[in-house]
Amino acid sequence: MRHLLSISDLDDDELRRLVERGVAIAGDRRAAEHARPLAGRVVGIYFRRTSTRTRTSFSVAALRLGASIVAYGPDDLQENTGESTADTARVLSGMLDAFVARTAGPTEELRTYADQQRMAVVNAMSALEHPTQALADLTTIASRFGRVDGVRVRYVGEGNNTAVALALALTRFPGTTLHLNTPPEYGLPPQVLAEATALADASGSTIVEHHDMRPCPGADLVYTTRWQTTGTTKPHPDWRDRFAPFQVDDAVLADQPGALFMHDLPAHRGEEVTAEVLDGPRSIAFEQADNKLHSAMAVLERCLAEHR
Repeated sequence: MRHLLSISDLDDDELRRLVERGVAIAGDRRAAEHARPLAGRVVGIYFRRTSTRTRTSFSVAALRLGASIVAYGPDDLQENTGESTADTARVLSGMLDAFVARTAGPTEELRTYADQQRMAVVNAMSALEHPTQALADLTTIASRFGRVDGVRVRYVGEGNNTAVALALALTRFPGTTLHLNTPPEYGLPPQVLAEATALADASGSTIVEHHDMRPCPGADLVYTTRWQTTGTTKPHPDWRDRFAPFQVDDAVLADQPGALFMHDLPAHRGEEVTAEVLDGPRSIAFEQADNKLHSAMAVLERCLAEHR
């Protein structure tokens, strides 16, 4: 059974194939839809936390590939009345072919759902990592530049679950650079930075983290996320003051001539990014959102269509 719980669970070839498949679907989505490779399959969509793009993309992806869906809200499963995750997984795996879940809790909980061999499990965001966001990001990069290898990304903001997934994914591609500008005490988790650094050393890529706003020489992309990550709280009451210097505005883009702008959305204009940047001619944030669907289709194909 093929699950997708973390970018780290994918080998280099699998990661590259998923990105390439996302690009191919973006180029000709109707071909993937016409094939309907998931006809007869049933996909459960479970979101404990709010979601616009990820929930919609996986629901639409399943439907366009021919599957049926069962949607669960945060209060719908008997886990709320004390049933264990293991028992819930045992029951669902007898009825569903795949289970796409956003828990915003520990990734280990999703591994409990995946501790069976009948139902594929997809992490649609845990507290630590957002792997399907990284796949959409790399699909966008590959679509725009024709490659991921050698691309230089400047990430501005908290080392949150989006940044974690991006760090674990981009460093697998030779010659890439991930330059992170993170507020002090809000960088990548130390164990993630260590793992991404080891990946970068193995692939010939680079990852650096600075707690100031120094530019990234030759950046192809500037990327930010909203300051208030879903399902998390900040440990410092003055966190907004700490984050204020890390806003992406026209001056930041002026430091990176030619760089395009990415954002995983939702965006709070006037906080992490100005309206002039998000809605400006260098922004590909909404193209990036479109690619959530294409990468979700690639993920479901990998988990189900390739293993009938």
